[in-house]
Amino acid sequence: MGGSPLVKRVCVFCGSSPGKGTVYTEQAAALGKLLAERGIGLVYGGASVGTMGVVADAALAAGGEVIGVIPGHLMDAEVGHHGLTELHVVATMHERKAKMAELSDGFLALPGGAGTLEELFEVWTWAQLGLHAKPLGLVDVAGYFQPLRQFVDHMVDEGFLRPQHREMVSVDPDPRVLLEIFESHNGVAVNKWTGQTPN
Repeated sequence: MGGSPLVKRVCVFCGSSPGKGTVYTEQAAALGKLLAERGIGLVYGGASVGTMGVVADAALAAGGEVIGVIPGHLMDAEVGHHGLTELHVVATMHERKAKMAELSDGFLALPGGAGTLEELFEVWTWAQLGLHAKPLGLVDVAGYFQPLRQFVDHMVDEGFLRPQHREMVSVDPDPRVLLEIFESHNGVAVNKWTGQTPN
């Protein structure tokens, strides 16, 4: 099955650790395979360890395109992956995130730690500000993101986040459902403050 013409590459934020048990690595592998089978390229943080390495290896094994972006100072710490379709070595973490965003048509987050959440929240903030109109989703493996969803609801209840901005991030345990949402995404950026589309 081919990917949507609007979603040629998806950026996956994930961990440099494998997580507890096997469920997280199993689902990372399933996502990598799914993207490859759908003809959707994978963009990720360029490491060969943790769920980062697992999702990349699974996509490669299924014949998919895999593009990594990693800062030079993490090449050794995260064991940069040398078997990718492309590996971009950049100077800073800021450049890493900007490059991954530039190369991608949508963003998925697998369970991960502070870095994964930081990447997610940055692209989500950019969407709120109308800087991009790319879809965002959380692959809710084993209910991992449920506490985060509760906190996001609390942000809305307390007046710090608008309901429409909460809805920018889709959440589902099945990445197939998220990719279907991505394919029907309207792709129109709206500025948080003015409610207008950028010129």
